[in-house]
Amino acid sequence: MSATSAKLCECGSGLRTVCCCALDPASVPPAESTRHLIPLVERAIQAHRGGDFATAESLCLDVLQLAPDRPGALTVLYEIRKAAGNHRAAEALIRRIVGFDPNNFWATNELTLMLLGKGDLAEGEIHARNAVRIAPENPQAHNLMGMIMTEAQRPAVGEYHYRRVLELAGNRDPILLANLAWCLKTQGRMEESRALYQESVAAAPEIRQTLLGWARMEEADRKFDTAMEVLDRLERVTPEDPNIALTRAIVLGRMRRYDAAIALLDSLAARIEGGRLGPNELLEKGRLLDQMGHHDEAFAAFLEGKAMARELSGNAYLDEQASQMVARLRGFFTAERLRILPRATVRRDVPQPVFILGFPRSGTTLVEQTLTAHPRVAAGDELPLIHDITGIMPRMLSSPMAYPEALAELWMGDRRDGLDDLRDYYLQKVRQMGVLREGADFFTDKMPLNETHLGLIAMLFPEAPLIHVIRHPLDIMVSAISNHFTHGLYCATALETAATHYVRVMDLVSHYRSQMGLRYLPIRYEDMVADQEGSVRAMLDFVGLDFDPRCLSFHENTRYARTASYAQVTERLYDRSMFRHRHYIRHLEPIIPLLRPVIERLGYSLDMP
Repeated sequence: MSATSAKLCECGSGLRTVCCCALDPASVPPAESTRHLIPLVERAIQAHRGGDFATAESLCLDVLQLAPDRPGALTVLYEIRKAAGNHRAAEALIRRIVGFDPNNFWATNELTLMLLGKGDLAEGEIHARNAVRIAPENPQAHNLMGMIMTEAQRPAVGEYHYRRVLELAGNRDPILLANLAWCLKTQGRMEESRALYQESVAAAPEIRQTLLGWARMEEADRKFDTAMEVLDRLERVTPEDPNIALTRAIVLGRMRRYDAAIALLDSLAARIEGGRLGPNELLEKGRLLDQMGHHDEAFAAFLEGKAMARELSGNAYLDEQASQMVARLRGFFTAERLRILPRATVRRDVPQPVFILGFPRSGTTLVEQTLTAHPRVAAGDELPLIHDITGIMPRMLSSPMAYPEALAELWMGDRRDGLDDLRDYYLQKVRQMGVLREGADFFTDKMPLNETHLGLIAMLFPEAPLIHVIRHPLDIMVSAISNHFTHGLYCATALETAATHYVRVMDLVSHYRSQMGLRYLPIRYEDMVADQEGSVRAMLDFVGLDFDPRCLSFHENTRYARTASYAQVTERLYDRSMFRHRHYIRHLEPIIPLLRPVIERLGYSLDMP
C-alpha cells in the first residue's frame, strides 16, 4: 500500500483518503462481494444506540475501509462526527450518503439543513427541491423549502411551502408558525407576522428561536420597546444566550444608545472563554464604534470579524472562478457578435422591470425605496432570476455549451425566439413570487452585481431602464468590510478581494458600454444626497414616470427592505455616510493602487492625508 493511499483523510472522518474525499466511485466493490460485512454494520448500529460510541466508531471504520458505500456504517459514523462537532467530516460523510443514494430523504434533509446553516443557499436549494421530489407529501420536505426560499429572499415561494406544511401536518405547530412569521416579516407584513409570533409563543412560551425571531421582527418594525420586552422574556428562558446580547446591542444602536450597546458586547466578551466575540458581534461592535467616531478601533473590529468568519465558514473569494467568468463574458459580448444576435421582443401586456444595478452597499436600497414610493412602481427587491437564467439557458436553448457561449444557439433558425422564452421565464417567476401589485406598471430588480450580466439583461429587456448606482469606491470598501454578504463569489470576506472583484465588475461594465447600446443611467449616491429632488426627477424621467413628491419621503415607505440597509432607509436622507472612507484612509492604503484607475475614471478624488 502506498503512503498516499494509507494517509488518513484531511476532513477528519478517520477513513483513509482513498476511501473518503478522494474516493473513486468506480472502485467501490459490488455489494454482493461485501455481504459478509452486514453483521458488523448491525453491531455498529446497536453499539451506537446503546451509547458505546467507541465500539460503533471502530466497527464503522473497519467496514468503510473495505466497503465505502455502506449506508448504515456511513450514517453511524456521520452521527458520531456530527455529535463531536467535526462539521467538515460530518459534511463529507452525509454528502457521500446522498451521492450513493440520492433518494434517501433523511440524508437529503440533513445535508440541506447543514448547507442552510453554512449560508450556502444555492446548493441547499438543489437538495431541498429534491427532498420535495422524494416526498411531496412530507411536511418536513416543504418546511425545508420554506426555510431555503425565505433565506434566499424568495419569501412568497417560502410562504407557499410553509402553508403546505400546515395543510399536510393538520396542526398549528408552534415552530412552524414562527417560521411562517419570519417569512411574512421578510415580506414586510409585520402585523400578520406579529400575530403568528404571539400565537406561537402562547402555545410554546419557551422556544428560544421563536422569541429571538419575534424580537428581531419588532426591531425591524421600529418597535424598539417591544423588542426589548421580548428579549427580557427570552433572557428568563436562556439567560446566557449570546444572541440576546447581540440583538439588544442592535436595538440599542438603532436607539442611538451606542455606549450602552458597546458595554453590552464587552460584557458578553467577558463571559466568553478567551474573551473573543464572534464574527457577527465583532462587526456590530465595529459599526457602533464607527457611529461613535472611534474609527481605528472600528476597523480593527471589522478585520477581526472578517478573519473569524473566514475561519469558521471556510468561505473565501473564488478568485479563479471570478477571473474566468469575467474573461468569458468579455470574450463573448463583443460588438461584432452583438450586431448579429437577436433581441427579445418587448411584452406590452405586463409590468416591466427597472434594473437597479450596483455593488453591494453602494446605495441601491436607497434608490429602490425611492422609486417604489411611486404608486406605479412595485418592489421586487433582490430577484435571483438573471442568475437563474444563466444556469438554465443551455437547457432552454438546447445548447451543448454553457452561458454565455450558449447564446450562439440564437443564430440557428429554430432558436431565433429563444430570448423570448427566457424573457417569459423571468416574467412568469416574477408573477409567481408575488412581486406585482395592482396599479404598478413597473417593478424593481436590485439584485447586487446584476451588472455582471448587463449584456444578457439588455438582450432580454432591450427597453428596460438600467439605473447604475455609483458611489466612491473607497466608501463601498468600508461598507464591504463592515458587513457580511456573499454576493460576488464571497469577495467581501477580505478587503483586498472585495477591491479585486469591484475592479473586475466595473471594468466589465465599461466593456459592455463600449460594445453595445444600452438604456443606461449612472446615478451617483453623492448626488442623491446633495440634490435629492434633482436626482429623483432624473430617475423618474429616465424610467418614464411623472414626478411624485412621495419619492422624496422614501423613509416613509412602509415596505421592509430585505438588506443590511433596512435600518438606514427608515431615516431621512443624511450625509454622514458620504466620503466616510476619509476616516479610514490609512487602513485602505493597501487597496488604493488597485482602485485608483476606477476612482479616477468615475471622476472621484483621492483625499490622502
